[in-house]
Amino acid sequence: MSQPKRSTVLEPSEALRALLAKIANREARIGIIGQGYVGLPLAVVMAEAGFDVTGYDVAEEKVAQLNEGTSYIGDIDNSRLSAQLGAGLYRARSTFEDLGERDVISICVPTPLSKTRDPDISYIVQASEDVARSLRPGQLIVLESTTYPGTTEELVLPIFEKTGLKVGIDYFLCFSPERVDPGNPRFDIRNTPRLMGGITSNCINAGASMYGSFLEQVVQMSSTQAAEMAKLLENTFRAVNIGLVNEVALMCKKLGLESWEVIDAAATKPFGFMKFYPGPGLGGHCIPVDPHYLSWILKTLNYTARFVELASEVNTSMPTYVTELVTEALNAHKKPVNGSKVVVLGIAYKANVSDVRESPALDVIELLREKGAEVVYHDPYVPDVRLGHGTQTSEALTDDLLSSADCVVITAKHSSIDWRRVAALAPAIVDTRNATQGIEAPKASIYKL
Repeated sequence: MSQPKRSTVLEPSEALRALLAKIANREARIGIIGQGYVGLPLAVVMAEAGFDVTGYDVAEEKVAQLNEGTSYIGDIDNSRLSAQLGAGLYRARSTFEDLGERDVISICVPTPLSKTRDPDISYIVQASEDVARSLRPGQLIVLESTTYPGTTEELVLPIFEKTGLKVGIDYFLCFSPERVDPGNPRFDIRNTPRLMGGITSNCINAGASMYGSFLEQVVQMSSTQAAEMAKLLENTFRAVNIGLVNEVALMCKKLGLESWEVIDAAATKPFGFMKFYPGPGLGGHCIPVDPHYLSWILKTLNYTARFVELASEVNTSMPTYVTELVTEALNAHKKPVNGSKVVVLGIAYKANVSDVRESPALDVIELLREKGAEVVYHDPYVPDVRLGHGTQTSEALTDDLLSSADCVVITAKHSSIDWRRVAALAPAIVDTRNATQGIEAPKASIYKL
């Protein structure tokens, strides 16, 4: 039987003692590679804690925008960004020539899926090579990008080992997965517990000390592999349970029941049940992607992650099911999909955010267009979006837009939209988010998941 991975135990080195002193005195200089949904909030929070932070991103237009004090991330408003720019604690750069001057480097780059649904870790490799070119004693490198178990030790570490420096003695390498939930009013970077795994005990010590200096809680793991696996479990748990309730919605349709009522009733049990709701599909960067990283690495070990595969099958079928409900709603009014006007409300992947990454609403729009429907959208958070070969602009939510639609599809339950008004004016509604719960709709026929 193979033994669980464990970090190597080492005596504290001089490089570690010097780094810990810099962290304690707020003298450690920070570099964040990637200034997107993960990297920018991290950089601002670190700067607010008193550290000198440089955010690196290869997109020059983003760097220019950030240096002007304009944030493109909903959770970081312009005033917070401008405050740190004004204090001289934050700046953005598109080149890496001064990366070697940073004492702590966090890698927050994308980890998408390839066209074949395999992990694309090219951004991690590139960032690691950028770091390795100027790697020096006393540096801490923390990989935050979600990836499969073994990436930090088997992929990143060998790149650094080519420099001749010794991990855990000269420099320190950790994996600490991001846990960003855009738009969450209760949990942010500071108060969300952070996992930390390291190659050696000295690495964990350095990582926990650094992140513990600006976060409320750091949970130390036995290895980088355990931390990598824990992150995948978090999002696979959600994907599998969402897949379950999506299938329950399909079952309830067959049985003539309302899935939302059934789920809410089950949730009255005070133990043994956790409430998930159905939807038009999975969105955001993590939940649609992360389970595939777990499934992929297990396939290399000749093991099939059956729950993961089945949940993915159900979840990816939901946009098609939504288009079937639209067809049913139009048929009830003796109208074909071809030529009908469909208004999609909310194309962000969830309520009250501007994030359209992997949004199932985009798939719903494309599927309806393939059937000949005239599709427009309204989203107060997304003024325009890339669709197919062009860009589409959000329509104003006027009475005429709602009443002239043949069908309205609700794919994001934004709190700023007056759902009573929608129900009063639209002739037919496909509600994938239960936004019309308890609302009378005398003119509309409402179809729910």
